[in-house]
Amino acid sequence: MTFLGISGMQHSGQSLANSRILLAEDSNVFTSMIGTRLKELFGIDIEICRNFEEIQLAYDRSSEPVTLAISNINLPGAENGEALEYLIDLSIPTIVFTGTFHEETRDKLLTKEIVDYILKDNVFAVEMLAESVCRFLTNHRHHVLIVDDSPTARALLSSRLKRYNFRVSLADSGAKALEILKKNPDIGLVVTDYNMPDIDGFELTRRIRSVRGSHELRIIGVSSSSNRLLSARFLKAGGNDFMLRPFIDEEFYCRVNQNLDTLIQIRTMQAKSQGRPVKNVA
Repeated sequence: MTFLGISGMQHSGQSLANSRILLAEDSNVFTSMIGTRLKELFGIDIEICRNFEEIQLAYDRSSEPVTLAISNINLPGAENGEALEYLIDLSIPTIVFTGTFHEETRDKLLTKEIVDYILKDNVFAVEMLAESVCRFLTNHRHHVLIVDDSPTARALLSSRLKRYNFRVSLADSGAKALEILKKNPDIGLVVTDYNMPDIDGFELTRRIRSVRGSHELRIIGVSSSSNRLLSARFLKAGGNDFMLRPFIDEEFYCRVNQNLDTLIQIRTMQAKSQGRPVKNVA
């Protein structure tokens, strides 16, 4: 079955049924809707935990690692967010599914390095949750290269991408990036800084494009500069996107997803035109 998400994501081929997913939710309506939809789309049988005690029991009774948790912020027995804290402390990747949300809540959630958060306040909430689950379970198919001469910047981007379950390689210079790309033809996205001492982001982009087109690899340029014309220069050098630091987490993840979704769509069309099976194109 092919899954087409609200944002344009598509998934086909490999089953996701082997994933162990906990749903920490006390609403019968949402547990039923989520359980039915994930089973229908991906063949996943979720484990439902309606209170804090059931989460603890689910974790303790099985040695099988939890692939992903979906959790409300407040549950019976954990009215102050203790369930979410418990999951995070166990290093279980977690998507928050909540109807209680404001700016302060968002800031607190992001400091806990959750995978994502989905709001229950619209009719597409379950579909958006299904897409978020699918992205997390399939992002490991994508190999992303981060290029930046700043150790702090590399670490920040790496932690963000690994939180979303991407495979990540790091380069501290343009020359190193070219070396890594040559050895890893499966890299589908490069996120590169503009200002680097050996080869700047523009020149790196041009060199990459001399051997790999946009149908094979996407490039996002980043910079802390206030010069708004940098985006135009990146695009003219062969880049596909550009972002200014500091990033907003949701925007960064969205832009990464959009570029990788485009790459998958191109590969899918190529596979169809060549009469090859359309599966595992990521």
